[in-house]
Amino acid sequence: MKRRREYKRTAVSLFSAVILLIFTAIFAFVWYRYYSDAILIPFFRKGNWLVIAVYFILTYVFTQMYGGYKIGSSRVQELVYSQYISVFFINILTYFQISLIGRMWMDLRPVLVMTAVECIVVIPWAYFGNRLYLRLYPPKQMLMVYGSNLATGLTYKMSQRADKYRICRAVHEQEGAEAIFAMIPDYEAIVICDIENQLRNQILKFCYEKEIRVYLTPKISDIIIRGAESIHLFDSPLLLCRNHGLSHTQKFCKRILDLFISAFAIVITSPVMLVTALAIKLYDGGSILYKQERLTLDGKKFYIYKFRSMVMHAEKDGVARLSTQSDDRITPVGRVIRKIRCDELPQFFNIFKGDMSVVGPRPERPEIAAQYQQHMPEFDFRLKVKAGLTGYAQLLGKYNTSPYDKLKLDLMYVQNYSFLMDLRLILMTIKVLFIPESTEGIPVGKITAEDAVVQEPSSQMEEQKENLSVR
Repeated sequence: MKRRREYKRTAVSLFSAVILLIFTAIFAFVWYRYYSDAILIPFFRKGNWLVIAVYFILTYVFTQMYGGYKIGSSRVQELVYSQYISVFFINILTYFQISLIGRMWMDLRPVLVMTAVECIVVIPWAYFGNRLYLRLYPPKQMLMVYGSNLATGLTYKMSQRADKYRICRAVHEQEGAEAIFAMIPDYEAIVICDIENQLRNQILKFCYEKEIRVYLTPKISDIIIRGAESIHLFDSPLLLCRNHGLSHTQKFCKRILDLFISAFAIVITSPVMLVTALAIKLYDGGSILYKQERLTLDGKKFYIYKFRSMVMHAEKDGVARLSTQSDDRITPVGRVIRKIRCDELPQFFNIFKGDMSVVGPRPERPEIAAQYQQHMPEFDFRLKVKAGLTGYAQLLGKYNTSPYDKLKLDLMYVQNYSFLMDLRLILMTIKVLFIPESTEGIPVGKITAEDAVVQEPSSQMEEQKENLSVR
């Protein structure tokens, strides 16, 4: 099994190459059959090859960006969804490319049929690819080493992917290094969750020596170090942590991108905003927009604008709270616009004004941020950049993701920012727009997401604790 796992990346690459070549072959057929002779000035042989090569590159780049090649890592439905998003954008761009080459609007029907065929082909590829992968690479037998708690949240999330992870045993750090080292060789991977630094370093070095895979939950200091710059002082390697947010050049480029995206989005979405405003007004006659004080760069306060999705005076008791699951304050119109994310559209005006950025940490309310800071003094670290409409925490997390996990995701963005990263996150945002889990509220009875960790049904939790108990 160990030798077989050495070729896992090769296997995934071969699976990916299959669908990439199939898509390219389908396009080549459509190009030669319907377009190559229909354009104003037909190409010679190499010109046709170049058009097909461009399609090949576009397919690879978009599918890679949207995670459409993650055989074994993603579920079948996730693979299919990622491929569908990629195919949609690839074929739109390809149609415009063909029309530019032909110097007129070419017949759209062959591209539509090609898109439908590709969407059909993806389903058996994803299904059989995942089945074959799981036969070759069954779930890893894993040992969890935990500290102050059993890390039930992480355990539960891993249990949702039983086809990939199998935590067979959990051991507390109090068992000691020698006892833990004796257990490690019996497992294919180790999960380190919230343990003392010295022991964590010892386990990491031991596993590195034994070539055993390690999964660990990063601390805030780990994320800061990941964004450090490697330098050398003569023969001494150093890591330089600048910790000053973005440079002036980065801020300038980011602002130009914000102005372009927000202006374009305001124009394109204006009909949707108009319909949304009418629906809200006609439902209860109340205000269309809802403004709320939030925090942005360096703790500066500003008013964020959203389409009102709750009843008027939803917080008349004066208590700042996040929306909960099945929140009765949300109106019927509000539920619809939240599901399709229309309620966020007015924030493009915030971005155009300069209060926010397209990409950045989600702006938090001062009252809720103050509560988080009592237990997480590092929560202010995320204010080294402007608040954003989308970002790592918004894309990878959910509305009810714990503040500590959101903080770590936001810091990963701050520490590793680049202009290309912003472009990638903007394109990735389209993928999560239609995933309902990302807007899931916090549990009923909670005010903030601080204690709103993922919980299992009690029977499953008890069974899980029993299975993970030290034998």
